[in-house]
Order: sequence, then structure tokens, then C-alpha cells
Amino acid sequence: MAIQMRNFPEGQNARITAQLGGYSVLEYERDLSVSPQEAQLSYFASKMNVRRRQLVCHLDQLASRSVTMQAGAMQWMAGDVQPRTGIRGVGDFARKLVRGSVTGESAIKPEYEGSGIITLEPTYKYILLEQVSNWGGGMVIEDGSYLSSDSAIELRAVMTTRASAQIAGGEGLFNLGLFGDGVVALESCAPREELIIADLTDDVLKIDGPLAIAWSAGLEFTVERTTKSLIGSAASGEGLVNVYRGTGRVMFAPVAQGHVWDES
Repeated sequence: MAIQMRNFPEGQNARITAQLGGYSVLEYERDLSVSPQEAQLSYFASKMNVRRRQLVCHLDQLASRSVTMQAGAMQWMAGDVQPRTGIRGVGDFARKLVRGSVTGESAIKPEYEGSGIITLEPTYKYILLEQVSNWGGGMVIEDGSYLSSDSAIELRAVMTTRASAQIAGGEGLFNLGLFGDGVVALESCAPREELIIADLTDDVLKIDGPLAIAWSAGLEFTVERTTKSLIGSAASGEGLVNVYRGTGRVMFAPVAQGHVWDES
């Protein structure tokens, strides 16, 4: 048995913009499925690089032949693909419930294994493909940016160094951490061309606001005042900043993750 796909993944209106491992990012040049009333908006949106993008997973090209996805992200699949819950016993289910409650991510992320293709729901955000092993022992990601990853990658809840991050730093008390060897797909409000990547060697990076998309798990992440005194912080007009210390990598955008137009 076999399936022949026509006009997919690439076609007259779509092209692959990035590939890594068994993942491809498909970008549509224009949004043709619009009404006459929406045509003008769609035309100028495409000129400003506001386009629909989809993540395509080729299970045959993954070492584990399986992927983990954000709940509800799958659009369609072809081939001998078997979905599963990814729960391995009562203890694993309890751990995932706790992880989901503290990170804000879906507690249960479905897994798909076998041989075939899986295509995720389109998004107007940008899709980043990252090799987790390049982040020095693991990576931590901003809430809401997770899209999909090789099932061999372990997902954990990572606690920030200081609880003040939850109170006033624009970050949660916990973030989702990824550990192992494989590829993760992230959603970003900014294209890769605008992202800043800082490689620290026993140094410090301070960012005013939740601009970081991902950072190495080995970095110490805290939220601190810009000056040692409350009066000094108030006078500087900055207040609190997100601080990353140690040796590792930080990838951040010029705008916060929430700064993107409503896709609804």
C-alpha cells in the first residue's frame, strides 16, 4: 500500500523554509482561501511576511520514529501512524499532571509513532527548529512556545531560581525544560532573522521583560532589581529585569511572545 501526495508539501503557493531532522516548515506564499472582503488584508499581510506556516513531521526520518505534540496541534496524518497518550503508568500520569499545572502547558501531550507523515495545524507565528543537544545539557523554553519534539526528548518542569519571577518578572514560577538528543519545534512571534542569540561564558545577561524564547538549562535564571535599592530602581524607570548567569545560550526576540496579532 502507498499514498501519493500531489501539491504537497511544496506546491505553486507553498515552499519549505526550514528542515532539521525529520521536520520541515511549510510556508504559504499567500492566503488564497479568503473571501472577497478579506482579500485586501490578506494581500498586504503576505507582503509583510504575515503568512500561514505548518510543521510537517516525517516519522521515517526520526531515530525514535515517534513525536510528542502539543495537545490539539495535529491537523492530518498519512501512513501507518499510531496515536497514543504517552502515559506510562499511574506514576507517569501523576507527574505529567503536576508538570502541566505548574508550567501552564497541557498536562497530556499526545504521541504518534510509526511510519508516515503528520502535519500540524497552520499558524501565523514563526516556527523554529532547534537541536536540543546543542544547548549544553538541555534547554528551557518560554511558556506557550512548545509545538512538537522527538519523543526521545524528556520533558520536565524546571523551577526558576527565585520565586520573585512569578510575582513581578513576567515569568512563571516553572517553565518547560527539554532534555536529551533530538529536535524540538517552537513557535515564535519573531522570525529567526530578528532573533538574538547570546552565548555566555561565565557571564551575565539581563533582559527587561519576558523576551527570551529559550535558554540553556544550566544557566541560573533569576528576576532582580536593576539597582540594589527600591528607590534606585524606581528612579531608573526599569524596575525588574530577567537575569541569566553562567555558561550557556539564550535566544530572545525584540518583542515579547504575546506581541502577535490575534489568529482567531
